[in-house]
Amino acid sequence: MAKFLKFDCNLENFILQLRQHLDDNNKKIDNLLKQEKKTYANFVKPLEMMDEYLEQFFTPLSHLNSVNNSEKTQQVYTESLPLITEYSTQLLQNIDIYNAYKKILQNEITSLNVEQKRVLELNILHFELSGAHLDKKTKQRLQEINIKKSELSNNFSQNLLDATNAYEYIITDEADIEGVPQSEIKNAKFEEDGVTKYKFTLQMPSYIAYMTYGKNRAIREELYRAYVSRAPQNAKIIDELLALRNEMSQLLGFKNYAELSLATKMAKDEKSVLGFLENLLHDSIPQAKNELQELQNIAPHKLKSHDTSYYAEILKKAQYDIDEEEYRPYFEQKNVVEGMFLFLNKLFCITCKQVDEELWHEKAYAYDVYENNILKARIYLDLEARESKRGGAWMHNWQTHCSDEKGNQQLASAFVVCNFPPSSDTNPSLLRHDDVVTLFHETGHTLHHILSEVNENEVSGVNGVEWDAVEFPSQFLENFVYEPQVLKMFAKHYETNEIISDEMINKLVRSKNFLSAMGMLRQLEFSLFDFKLHTKVYQGDEVQNLLDSIRNKTALIKPPKYNKFQNGFAHIFSGGYAAGYYSYKWAEVLSADTFYAVVDENIFNSPIAKQYQNIILHRGGSQSMQKLYHALMGRDANTSQLLRLNGIKK
Repeated sequence: MAKFLKFDCNLENFILQLRQHLDDNNKKIDNLLKQEKKTYANFVKPLEMMDEYLEQFFTPLSHLNSVNNSEKTQQVYTESLPLITEYSTQLLQNIDIYNAYKKILQNEITSLNVEQKRVLELNILHFELSGAHLDKKTKQRLQEINIKKSELSNNFSQNLLDATNAYEYIITDEADIEGVPQSEIKNAKFEEDGVTKYKFTLQMPSYIAYMTYGKNRAIREELYRAYVSRAPQNAKIIDELLALRNEMSQLLGFKNYAELSLATKMAKDEKSVLGFLENLLHDSIPQAKNELQELQNIAPHKLKSHDTSYYAEILKKAQYDIDEEEYRPYFEQKNVVEGMFLFLNKLFCITCKQVDEELWHEKAYAYDVYENNILKARIYLDLEARESKRGGAWMHNWQTHCSDEKGNQQLASAFVVCNFPPSSDTNPSLLRHDDVVTLFHETGHTLHHILSEVNENEVSGVNGVEWDAVEFPSQFLENFVYEPQVLKMFAKHYETNEIISDEMINKLVRSKNFLSAMGMLRQLEFSLFDFKLHTKVYQGDEVQNLLDSIRNKTALIKPPKYNKFQNGFAHIFSGGYAAGYYSYKWAEVLSADTFYAVVDENIFNSPIAKQYQNIILHRGGSQSMQKLYHALMGRDANTSQLLRLNGIKK
């Protein structure tokens, strides 16, 4: 058997193949259930691997729909979702499988290893959260809800992508692009009827460039208005999703969706989450107000939402004599990737070697990953923005490290996707430092998945990890992008090969927490809105009213009424973060605490870094993160390290 799957997705026959795959699985399930003496080996393991192989088959389609979106991928993906959802829901509501899992856990409790016990415990919990133990009518309704939710989430995401791609702002007056980075001007420039024009869009590199550097305030406001009012049709989807989530929660015996969400997380209850967020808010507001006043002092008019990025850049230059554009030549994309691999080699003894493989796009690359010179995994990088790719950045796992039914080892693989400035034969992809942070962040997720040494795929890598701990490894890795000895490994001028100077690094480090308290308030706004939104059923204007009430505490600049941020909040309406956006900050406590422990030991000579690799990365989701963290640090996480990381003084 080949170590890694070949990327292939036959769109023409995909639905037919998917139906066949699901039919085969259902027949296998029937046969497994007919066994009289069910054990972990003859029942649980085959079911586990069925799930793994189905994920391997389906992932190329979902990946293609995200990175090379077309009418065809949309059609096939949309058609496949109800099939997958119906199959998954029926599987998780199968009372016979549920009872078999409980009996196997009871019968084999003394002979099962830690990983196997965790698989059974999580499966039993997931069966109960899917209503396996409920009556037939309730299970039928839950299945209907899951199918509808899946459809609505897909529509939400597609509406957002379509709205982003549909908008463009054409500039003809060169005075209006003064100050915009040359790399972005090159990307925006085109000729039409003999006239030079510049096109700015809502794609992240283009949008951020004008909002940060564009001098024309009216254009900034127009771009901002277009961005925060995208996809108004998503308001109706939000109402439907919230109602369905609440109905599902109550059918399963929870008072609301927030309570249901916490059943699989580190946080104990609603009070714990809201108390955590409110305490951070309390500690951050005084410094945030001071930061805003500094910003207001340099503006010739009262600041509005579309002004903050522009004046923040001016203030940053004034306070730290730092111009992000001066740094971009030092962060040429390929140099950064190679330097990141070098850093990982020094920190974790990991080596990444590029392999020649035909992929979904000419700008995508494959690398084999070796740990201590042993082949461990494969990663795929697709880092540049294009119209057919949805915005943002993410890691998506494909294969999971595990042993199959015959004891053969399967290696892991994963995708790292970003939206960096596109390169061409004459224009290299020069990154902002924030882009470098993003790359390290997604690579942190990737390492968590691919370096797993767990043999049960359902708790290997990122599988089985509590949602409010899953950002821990990604945030941990991104923090190193401000460390001088790490930066010097890859920050070199793409034309001269000159290594970034100590002076430039010092400016970057000193400016790291520029307006950090304001940034903290923004994230807390998202987190509080998401969590409170799922504590009862909000509909129509109630959604906006809730957001406004939270903004009264968190938004030091009142957003305009046309700002309908919720219609673009993909994390909670088309991603997996519903009632869980707080997880970013919750996990950041773990990452900040671990990061400073490693830095205080001088990074490359750190015993804790090696323990982190062995305990957090190698053990995946085989135990709760609470247990793994105690094994790593010998104590609970120190929350004050999060404030230290953000430069916020209590």
